[in-house]
Amino acid sequence: MDLDDLYRDLHRHPELGFAETRTAAIAARELRAAGFDTTEGIGGTGVAGVLRNGDGPTALLRADMDALPVAERTGLPYASTVVVDRDGHPVPVMHACGHDVHVTCLVGAARELAATRDTWRGTVLAVFQPAEELGGGAQGMVDDGLFDRVGRPDVVLGQHVTPIPAGVIGLRPGPAFAAADTLKVTLHGEGGHGSRPEAAVDPVVMAAATVLRLQAVVSREVSGLDTAVVTVGAINAGTVANTIPDSAELLLSVRSYTPAVRDRVLGAIERIVRAEAVASGATRDPEITFVSGHPAVVNDPDAVARTRVALARVVTDARVVDPGPVTGSEDVGVFATAAGVPLVYWLLGGADPAAFAGATSLGTLREMATGLPANHSPHYAPVISPTLEIGVAALVSAARTWLPVTAG
Repeated sequence: MDLDDLYRDLHRHPELGFAETRTAAIAARELRAAGFDTTEGIGGTGVAGVLRNGDGPTALLRADMDALPVAERTGLPYASTVVVDRDGHPVPVMHACGHDVHVTCLVGAARELAATRDTWRGTVLAVFQPAEELGGGAQGMVDDGLFDRVGRPDVVLGQHVTPIPAGVIGLRPGPAFAAADTLKVTLHGEGGHGSRPEAAVDPVVMAAATVLRLQAVVSREVSGLDTAVVTVGAINAGTVANTIPDSAELLLSVRSYTPAVRDRVLGAIERIVRAEAVASGATRDPEITFVSGHPAVVNDPDAVARTRVALARVVTDARVVDPGPVTGSEDVGVFATAAGVPLVYWLLGGADPAAFAGATSLGTLREMATGLPANHSPHYAPVISPTLEIGVAALVSAARTWLPVTAG
């Protein structure tokens, strides 16, 4: 199957985190066909393939596989219509973050590296990771003995498609993607009849006050020289209009780049949640539960400089740009930290270049990208070409830089 068709197939058949059985089977099939020694079921549905080609270092190339609980609205002929049962409810599923691009590009890179063994020496370790969106996929593979099973890398390489022009690569040394923390806050009230609120403690009002107050954490408690994001992504309370419920639940997403800012933001969230509960007359303390989290993606500066040369060979030097800090998050850094090796993770342009006609600077590119559907949007749809070709070439060129023919 050619890569365009493989991508369309993956896009039509998205799977949620830790349920990527079909996608994992395809990845394993493709790795074996390319000659990789392949191991399945690592950390759940993770797949890793090893291709040894003489003495030399080991480069880990990573792609995440999971999709999102989003109803697709792209109108594409290969759009997802998948609906799964989740906790007794029908949930639509879509590759709204572009992980189908990542899988396809890594398959293409595995094929290319296997077919051109005279251009590199060492070992290629291709890792297809589950559950990036849930925040536990990379750690799950590490905890399940990934490196004991397939060997330890000397560098971790990867990419994430994003709505910048296809043909542009974003690469940044140091902190590149934010750390992410997901919290669940349960606010306890006293239920009652909607006609007699004075006889109840309304957790809906408590939740509303809490959400509004949380908006001041970043604007008033984080320095303008630092970066943080606090988002309340879900509020759940009550079932009918005339009954005050007993409790309300908030789901929070927190992004930061440094431990000091992270600690300050999380401390402010806890203080505000507890203070609003007291202010509302709650008779029970709120519960703040840490759901998941992963650290910031920190690219090794020396490794970035080395890899940048390889990426520039693919798209030209002028098209490898520093995108600035990305407030999105990734758990790819878990692999590098666990192995004690450098990480290089870059942004792969996936938007139609025609949408950026007239752009003359990085600032202009950012402004134009703001108006396009972005990752996690039900309208997000990377262009197939030249995104896939460049994504494959970027992985291959980066790997060859770390696996030179003179190695050993």
